[in-house]
Amino acid sequence: MTAATAPLFWRDPALPFIEARAIADGRDVTYSRHAHEHFSIGAVTHGRSYYHYGAQTFQISAGTVVLMNPGDVHACNPIENEPWSYRMLYIDTPWLTDLQHQLGFSTEEGYRSFNTPYIQDEALYSGLLELYRVLVDEHAEHLHKQSALVSYFSDVQQRLNPSGKPLREVNGKLERAAEYIREHCTQALKLEDICLSAELSPSYLIRAFRQYYGLTPHAFLVNQRIQFARAQLRQGELIADVALAAGFADQAHFQRAFKQHFAATPGQYRDVLKPSVNNPHWPPATRPLSG
Repeated sequence: MTAATAPLFWRDPALPFIEARAIADGRDVTYSRHAHEHFSIGAVTHGRSYYHYGAQTFQISAGTVVLMNPGDVHACNPIENEPWSYRMLYIDTPWLTDLQHQLGFSTEEGYRSFNTPYIQDEALYSGLLELYRVLVDEHAEHLHKQSALVSYFSDVQQRLNPSGKPLREVNGKLERAAEYIREHCTQALKLEDICLSAELSPSYLIRAFRQYYGLTPHAFLVNQRIQFARAQLRQGELIADVALAAGFADQAHFQRAFKQHFAATPGQYRDVLKPSVNNPHWPPATRPLSG
């Protein structure tokens, strides 16, 4: 992977609830199925790709906006050797939930899920690219960035108008199992302990957990460890220390798992590339909108 095709991450300490990512050549980027604790939204700026969402697989192309609720299992991967590029924004769920409440949703219902995994909407697509441009502009004022964020995500909420109905029927026991894994993700967990926390048999837990979450309990555990590691890396912690703290057997195991989930090494994720006239690869050139 060259400097021109490496994943680029943007973060700003003044806006700690949002992160941006740009991929100029998605042929070099392959993910395993995974989930995030935050809300994700992205725009395909060139070419086509596969979009795995839960048990479904779609083909998406330039002009498409993709949306992933917190916890939604997904992956976007290249189609054979076709070039494609995209921009992504990752929003902390509490920030988006607060915005939803400001727009009139009940504070008792918490985060309201979006019911569509992707959409072809020219206004949302162009708006996302403009928001990305404002965020990475080192000369844009903080108030400008804040205003652009609130304006765009208010527009997303109002245009998509989610019904608020859950995407799946809630299974309280499986939710308890997942919560146990989240709380103890950095430890060496045993199946019997997870089952005991949820009052479920091992056979039912293994079968039902994958059907409900789209991941096995072990894959869910690894995903939670990666989310823990992500937070540590954002604080600039040493990779070896993060690997140990997250519960991985060694740094090599951590490196492999992180790259499968983020299609980037821990070092690439931690060492953010700042927008600069001295960095010819940031931001990647926007390709023309085409099918």
